[in-house]
Amino acid sequence: MSDNEAQLVVKAQRGDEQAFEQLVRAHQRYVFNLAYRVLGDYSEAEDVAQETFVRAWRGLPSFRAECRFTTWLYRIARNVCLNRLPRLQAELAQTELLGETLACPGETPADVFNAKERRAFVHAELARLPEKYRLVLTLRYLQDLSYAEIADVLNLPLGTVKTHLHRGREALAARLAAWEAEMTSEHVQTGEG
Repeated sequence: MSDNEAQLVVKAQRGDEQAFEQLVRAHQRYVFNLAYRVLGDYSEAEDVAQETFVRAWRGLPSFRAECRFTTWLYRIARNVCLNRLPRLQAELAQTELLGETLACPGETPADVFNAKERRAFVHAELARLPEKYRLVLTLRYLQDLSYAEIADVLNLPLGTVKTHLHRGREALAARLAAWEAEMTSEHVQTGEG
């Protein structure tokens, strides 16, 4: 936690609404994105984000800074999501497939287009994964939490986190490989490849 954020937390704990408003502004996009990735519904994600910050405001006096503020906040968001999706079990999965593909000098427009298509496919497949994987993939690769932080947020042993990292990565990699094989086959059939 940065010194500025720590000061804002202390002020907010003392009832300073403007300090809390600054914390909300700093984290609202991340909380919304987390909720959206888990729930897959824009309106529900907005509701979850709002409820998360209401709960955070109410619970802030009990925050002891034993973990980072963001970890604590994501734990609240996770619980709100779990309340909306009772069967959601938090398991962690690792995949480098979620990384952004940056255009390199010399790439053709077709290369850039293909990279965007691939990224869109991976994100669509993430949304199709079992709910238990969506949250953990989002925390790791879209919210950039460490394994230990995810284990803390999800209340899982680190060993379980590592196991689920592997399983989630395999699931996405298999789907991506099948999609890429299909795309290659289509290009060959149409004479594009």
